[in-house]
Amino acid sequence: MASGNNKHHFSSMQLALFVAKRYLFSRKEKTIVNIISWISLIGIAVSTMALVVVMSVYNGIGELTQSLFNVFDPALIVEPVQGKTFRTGEIPYDAMRATPGVAQISPIVEENAWVTHRQNESIVQLRGVDESYAATCGIDTLILEGEYSLRDGDEYYLLLGWNILYNLEVNSMSNTPVAIHIPKRGTTAIGLTMDEAFNNGYAYVAGAFRIQEEIDGLYVLTHIDFVRSLMGYAPDEVTSLAVSVENPRQLGRVKQQLARQLGEGYTVKDRYEQKPLYYKIFHSERLGVFLILSLIVLISTLNLIASLSLLIINKRKDIATMRSMGMEQKQIRRVFFTEGILIAAVGTVIGLVGGFVVCLLQQQFGIVKLGANAVVDAFPVAMRVVDFAATFGIVTLLSCMVVWFTVRRAFK
Repeated sequence: MASGNNKHHFSSMQLALFVAKRYLFSRKEKTIVNIISWISLIGIAVSTMALVVVMSVYNGIGELTQSLFNVFDPALIVEPVQGKTFRTGEIPYDAMRATPGVAQISPIVEENAWVTHRQNESIVQLRGVDESYAATCGIDTLILEGEYSLRDGDEYYLLLGWNILYNLEVNSMSNTPVAIHIPKRGTTAIGLTMDEAFNNGYAYVAGAFRIQEEIDGLYVLTHIDFVRSLMGYAPDEVTSLAVSVENPRQLGRVKQQLARQLGEGYTVKDRYEQKPLYYKIFHSERLGVFLILSLIVLISTLNLIASLSLLIINKRKDIATMRSMGMEQKQIRRVFFTEGILIAAVGTVIGLVGGFVVCLLQQQFGIVKLGANAVVDAFPVAMRVVDFAATFGIVTLLSCMVVWFTVRRAFK
């Protein structure tokens, strides 16, 4: 008996699908109802394609921004839990360097500074690094003007962010040095002369890097010994350690091993933890964009209400015929429910395929260009399976809700 019921249910589904396809793809009858149905289908296809394309472009922009941050920020950074500095002699530094998966460890001394050149000035983050720092992040590959150089014998050099270079009106060919002023510890500038309130130093500009607006307007790189001398630090005193890994897939394991070696007095942060606010904002914006575009998809699916309602009115004779053939109300409703789902399914598939093609063309040929001063020539695109799956899921869910509500109400 159960198998007979299943067979009857299956044949009922086949009949509903057959009638729904005849209503949608019939070549003999082209009425206003068919036209409205195809308009609904096209609307769902366009909104689906827009959702896929916008999310893929947003992913591309996010990956580009993250890659630019990754050039400047190391894979892992070690900082003290309390206090501002620590000494490498107080930690198992050699054991850390020998940890499997660790490629390079570079000491950092970082301090707020006031830099001046003639009548121009900027408040910057002065980051002192050694010769191995470039190997931890690749900053030497993004020098836009001049060359990557931190030291030549006893002479120290500066690498400025592009915006700071512009503000100071200086370049790598300037014959006048840039002055660096760092407040002395335990003093205030009130009532004191410059020499009494600040540790002052001078260095020439070797070059400028251009990475990202936030970085270009804040950071100045120089040799770590120069910053130590300005701060009066010991030869092994640092504010943090930059760590690079041999394989990005080993990042979590290396982070745990370093944390165990250092103990509770130190923190080991990956790139997400180094800039938590940026990544939280990025993911929140991405979710917001998806929800806004989902509302547009909802609006496009509401066209199904009009098309299905008109279809049911237009097919009153067919409904009467189905009843005379012995079809129950539930079976007749299933026909029009299948019709609505068929419209949504075809529109969704067309939209997904269209979105994929548009994104693929943008990836291959860079059809939509960015401005002349942009980091890349064309809008970056990054397609993800999860975005296609989420788009399919949200369009299907909204369509089913709208179709069910419309058919249910029409037959009451």
